[in-house]
Amino acid sequence: MEHLEGRVAVVTGAGSGIGRALALRFAGEGMRVVAADVEAETLEQTADLLGAAAAEFTTRLCDVADPRQVEELAEASYDTFGAVHLLCNNAGVFAGGLLWERPLEDFTWVLGVNLWGVLHGIRSFVPRMLAGSDEGHVVNTVSAAGLFDAPYAGAYQISKFAAFAATETLAHDLAAVGAPIGVTALCPGAVDTGIATSARNRPADLPGRATPDAEFVEQMLTETTGRGAHPDEVAGVVVEAVRAGRFLAFTHPGYPARLVEQAQARMAGLLPPVVAYE
Repeated sequence: MEHLEGRVAVVTGAGSGIGRALALRFAGEGMRVVAADVEAETLEQTADLLGAAAAEFTTRLCDVADPRQVEELAEASYDTFGAVHLLCNNAGVFAGGLLWERPLEDFTWVLGVNLWGVLHGIRSFVPRMLAGSDEGHVVNTVSAAGLFDAPYAGAYQISKFAAFAATETLAHDLAAVGAPIGVTALCPGAVDTGIATSARNRPADLPGRATPDAEFVEQMLTETTGRGAHPDEVAGVVVEAVRAGRFLAFTHPGYPARLVEQAQARMAGLLPPVVAYE
C-alpha cells in the first residue's frame, strides 16, 4: 500500500512506545489516525502530541483482550472516518520468569493481550476492510520473541509465537481469496519502551506473583530495552514495510542470519541457540 495520505490508520497500544510512534508517524504521512490504549493518562498524552501536529485523529480507551471493546473500537473507527486502511495490532504486555513458576494468571493476561488482542483485531476489522474493497494493510507487532525463543519469558514467548502463526495464516488466507490487503509481522528486538513495567495495566482480577525469577527478568528487560532502538526507528521500518508490501519487518540487520542458524539447528535435531534481542 504505497499511498498513505488521506487514508485511515488504527493503532492499538498507542499510549506509549511503538504505538505512539506509529500514530505520530502515520499522522506525519497525512493519514487520519485512531489511537487506542487501555491506559487513559498516556493516551491523553498521545492525543496532545497528535493535536500539536495538527493531525486529524480520534482516541478511544480499549482493552484489546476484551472482544466487545475491540468490536466497539472498529465501530467507532468506521463511524468517525468511514473506512480503515491500515490496522496495527500493536498492544502488548510482558510477564517473565521460569515457566513452571508462573501462576496461571500470567498466561491468561499475556495471551489475552498479545494473542487474543491480535485475533480480536483481525476478526473485528478485516471483514469491514474486505467489504470496503480498498487496498489495505494489517501490521501485527509480533516481536523478535515470536521468532527466537529464550529462557525466563514463557508466557510472552508463547503468546508471540502464536501471534506470528496468526499473522502468517492471515497473510495466506487473504492471498487465497485475492484480497487487496497486505500483512506484516513486525519483529523488533530491544526497543526503548515501557514494556518492562506493563504490569501497571494488569487487571486486578489477574494478580501476579513476585518471585526472584520474575524480578530478575524485569530488571534485565529494563536494562535491555533502555539501550534499545528508539520507537521512531521502528515506526520508520513499519512505513517502509507497508509501502513495500513486506511480510517480515526486522529492526536489527542480524536477524535474518539468526533465522538461518535457528533452522539449521532444528534440522540437525538440536535446540536452537538463544538470540540476544538487540
